[in-house]
Amino acid sequence: MAQIFSLEYPQSLGLYDDYEEAQQIVDYLSDQEFPVENVLIVGTDLKQVERVTGRLTWGGVILSGIASGAWFGLLVGLLLGIFAAEGQWLNAVLTGVVLGVVWGGILSAVFYGLQRGQRDFASVKTILPGKFEILVEHKHLARAQELLARRPGAAANL
Repeated sequence: MAQIFSLEYPQSLGLYDDYEEAQQIVDYLSDQEFPVENVLIVGTDLKQVERVTGRLTWGGVILSGIASGAWFGLLVGLLLGIFAAEGQWLNAVLTGVVLGVVWGGILSAVFYGLQRGQRDFASVKTILPGKFEILVEHKHLARAQELLARRPGAAANL
């Protein structure tokens, strides 16, 4: 899998501020019948951004655990319901949901309690690139540069 994300001797074709601009360059090369399988778009200048979405409280944590447990219990109940005796399908599903609710609430409370207030907020994280570099296999670099030089509006971009 990692080989699909690598080139033998990559050379930089250009550095762009946003992905759409880099994508347009590669699309243009593709339209010119350039062998784009020899191109990588690489996000550089990475930074991790964490967006705080709210405060955590005991009640919120337990309710979230109950909701997650209910969904997981529903899934388990549905799977067990496949093998349940005739007429017992609903019991299997309900048992799965009830057990999921109970264990979801208990486990969420235990794990939150173990943190001892060290992280009383919820958040989501992502990695954002600051720039996008187009890399081209070295043997195709000159052709790619030639095509980009002929691109409409290329003189304005220099």
